[in-house]
Amino acid sequence: MTQRLPNTRLRDAVAQSGWTYAALAHAVRQVAAENGHMLRTNKSAVDHWIAGAVPSGQTGRYLAIALSRRLGRTLTPEDLGLPVPAGWENDSIGLSIGNDPLDALVPIWRGDLNRRGFLSGAAYSVAAAVLPLEHVSDIASRAARARTGARVGHADVAAVRDMVAMFAVMDERHGGQHGRSALVQYLMSDVAALCRGRFSSEDDHQHMLSAAVGVHQAGWRAYDGGEQGLAQRYYLQSYALAHESGITGHAAFVMRTMSQQGMKLHRPEHCLALAATAVDKVHGRVDTQTEALFAVTHAHALAKAGQRSQAVREVERARNALSSAKGDDVPFWALSWGPPAATVHSRSAKVFETLGDRRRAAAMYGAAATSRPPGTYARIVALDLVAQAEMQAAEGGIEQACATWGRAIDHMDGVQSARTRKAVGAMRRDLSRFRTRGLRCAAELDERARDFLSDRR
Repeated sequence: MTQRLPNTRLRDAVAQSGWTYAALAHAVRQVAAENGHMLRTNKSAVDHWIAGAVPSGQTGRYLAIALSRRLGRTLTPEDLGLPVPAGWENDSIGLSIGNDPLDALVPIWRGDLNRRGFLSGAAYSVAAAVLPLEHVSDIASRAARARTGARVGHADVAAVRDMVAMFAVMDERHGGQHGRSALVQYLMSDVAALCRGRFSSEDDHQHMLSAAVGVHQAGWRAYDGGEQGLAQRYYLQSYALAHESGITGHAAFVMRTMSQQGMKLHRPEHCLALAATAVDKVHGRVDTQTEALFAVTHAHALAKAGQRSQAVREVERARNALSSAKGDDVPFWALSWGPPAATVHSRSAKVFETLGDRRRAAAMYGAAATSRPPGTYARIVALDLVAQAEMQAAEGGIEQACATWGRAIDHMDGVQSARTRKAVGAMRRDLSRFRTRGLRCAAELDERARDFLSDRR
């Protein structure tokens, strides 16, 4: 790092934050981790920065984000006396909801296809997470705008849905990075043009906008690749498209996804409000299986907020909704993670894990893994099994846990996913204390896990 005069701007901002240097270093590491970067920043590094050293790489960006969150106002690296990282001026791309989500998506798609650093390394924004809650007025409709494209009808909507469904199957069998560029290219070149075509009826137009759920899937693939800021941008514009479509429940479903992302990143701001608003928007307006999906995410947010009894009640409400389901058709956009029952079991497990009930969590993770048709949703099944094994190991059942971990690795074969690699790495750390005891199952599984990670470097 290059030395220079003491950085008084950064020193003053840190003083205003009330943080110790150690606390600020922890916050910077957390922001970096949200975006798939592991930093070793410590209080000594902060001391060096204030003395005039320049943070390397994207660390200055993460430092600005951490202090912005703490102080409740947007700070740029320049405000902190730091050089502006390349691409900083593009950090706001996609972090707003405007009149035309397709316009907002064009630079996101291009950046994603070109693997532009300003998007792949973009940070998750707490401020942007609240936007759907504030978006109370309808997005200006493009229906009245003159259309110059080809005529679009039911067959085109069905074709887009089929294609997006094909990409979803590929995603779950082989991981989010397999075919990712093909999905983004299809959205940019085909789906965007169809959304701006000439429609025989506004109903066809609404269903085409809703069929653009592929934007939501693109966000999911970025999420699976550890690119949380990019995923959030896709989710916001997916929400905008779903809202404009007017299809009951679809926009709320994206709000549900945004709530889940915030919980996964340990950013509790707005998560409960997003989940609660989503539940309110669909109550009594969708089939019971779909409503169960919303209820169980609300339960998870309640558990994260420490509202134990309310969380358990919501889990029961979700499970009762499943048991009373009358076989109604589930909307295509609600099947993003497969059969509703499996999704409810998996999310219920997360609720019980949050509440410290590891036995029930393990049972629900196991139920989720067995609720999906054989040979499908390999990545999700693998991650549910990993979570089940973690609960079993925490309860002292190491041999049972090793068997479950082994089954999880079986499902990971051929899957390109940052989350599965991270899960196997975590498994090796969990196994370390058992290897030292000479447990054969732990040693054999660790060797298999090591080979798995070596093959995927």
